[in-house]
Amino acid sequence: METARTRPTRLDRVFAGIERLGSRIPEPFFLFVYLLTALAVISTAVAAFGVTVEVPGKPEPIPVRAVLSTEGLVWFLTKFVDNFIGFPPLGTVLAMMLVVGFAERTGFLTAAVTLLFGRAPRWLLPYVVAFVACQAHVMSDPSLIVIPPLAALMFKAAGRHPVAGLIGAFACGATGYAGGILVGSLDGLLEGITRKALQIAPLATEVHTHIAMNYFFAATAGLLLPLVGGFLIDRVLEPRLGPWTDPDGEQIAELTARQRKGVWRAFAVLAGYVVLAFGTWLLPGSFLRGAGGALVPSPFLESIVPLIIIAFLLAGLVYGLTAGTVAERADVPRMMTETVKDMAGYIVFIFVAAQFIALFTWSNLGTLIAVGAADGLRAANLTGFPAIIVMVLLATVANLFVTSGSALWSLLAPVMIPAFTILGYDPAFIQAAYRIGDSTTQAVSPLNAYVYILLSVNRKYQPETQLGTLLARLSFFVLPFFAVWLLILAVFYFFDLPVGPGAGIRL
Repeated sequence: METARTRPTRLDRVFAGIERLGSRIPEPFFLFVYLLTALAVISTAVAAFGVTVEVPGKPEPIPVRAVLSTEGLVWFLTKFVDNFIGFPPLGTVLAMMLVVGFAERTGFLTAAVTLLFGRAPRWLLPYVVAFVACQAHVMSDPSLIVIPPLAALMFKAAGRHPVAGLIGAFACGATGYAGGILVGSLDGLLEGITRKALQIAPLATEVHTHIAMNYFFAATAGLLLPLVGGFLIDRVLEPRLGPWTDPDGEQIAELTARQRKGVWRAFAVLAGYVVLAFGTWLLPGSFLRGAGGALVPSPFLESIVPLIIIAFLLAGLVYGLTAGTVAERADVPRMMTETVKDMAGYIVFIFVAAQFIALFTWSNLGTLIAVGAADGLRAANLTGFPAIIVMVLLATVANLFVTSGSALWSLLAPVMIPAFTILGYDPAFIQAAYRIGDSTTQAVSPLNAYVYILLSVNRKYQPETQLGTLLARLSFFVLPFFAVWLLILAVFYFFDLPVGPGAGIRL
């Protein structure tokens, strides 16, 4: 009999409806087949009317190209293999998963998480995971590959549902991506685009930008969003996953003395490696510094992926040799080969997804959507905080179609920066507002390739998981994070607080 305690609440029914709706989304492979077909028809229809896009700073209008044309079909056929092999996330994902899988198969990841978090308070884990994930932009995109599986292991070690840690970490990392208490490569990318957009703004000579001009705003978000994320993981996501039962009956046991020794040795090697890498970067005249000795941008930040790869290799190898899980040289390539087998589904999906994304970019439809919406906002003559909210909403929706934050800002900044500087706003504040849109819908965009990595890892714990179900669960985080992001922006706006050192709300 249904009691008042067990009767579903209105919120329960809403989330259940979201999951039912999500379950109707096709499998990733066929989803992109359908999207590819729709793109061909829509781009051809739009191009037939001779539609062009005027991007500020570009010498000539950019035409929308027809996929179903001689030019489009020739481009598609001649670039087919390049589109697949050259798909930007593919190399990063495969390289990262090779070494993460190696470290996992040696037993290092499980042993390290068990040692560090096996006895941690259960209630604290969601907040720890959310906090780490919300600072992850300092690692750039690899954070969305590395952190979620580790969070799943943390939850499993504590006897909690690993999928809650997995999805929660990804959701917090993506929807909170532009926040954080550390300055990273994202800050440098956005600032560089803003500075370039200022060249066409009326007040260009009077405005100065720097990499930390959003630091106060981003750091505030990096401290507050984890509280929301931890609550959502603990009270919303995990209860809807049901009780956790390991399909293999595997339980995380106490570590042996040899395993503990392996973990501590691996930690010691990692500590030395980190000191060496950062020390070399900070050393005056280092080859890892940028032009003129700059720390940002620099070859060090551009080399984050290989540096992380080396770290996982070192940790897995040191642990494996100490704990006995790596007994001979052949074990290393064997474990990596097993990891590649797990990635087969992702590679098949990318085979078709890469074609859609490449054609979508080539057709210029994404540029048309982003710039057209920005022009509409400017033509509406909105002022004050409502105009800022509309700009944030625009970026939030556009982020579903253009998932690269720097690429989207490259399209929006040449329109938004001049428009809002004319209204008297500091470009640092405009950029801060954009960061909300760059983050909020990142986790639920079907064009985000890292969502499909998450789906692949999720199926290790729940083989029946469908894309729609995963997107529905990720969507639990979107509106709450958006509301908190917007609340933080409103506090800075109405109390006229600086969004960063020397960067205010108005000029």
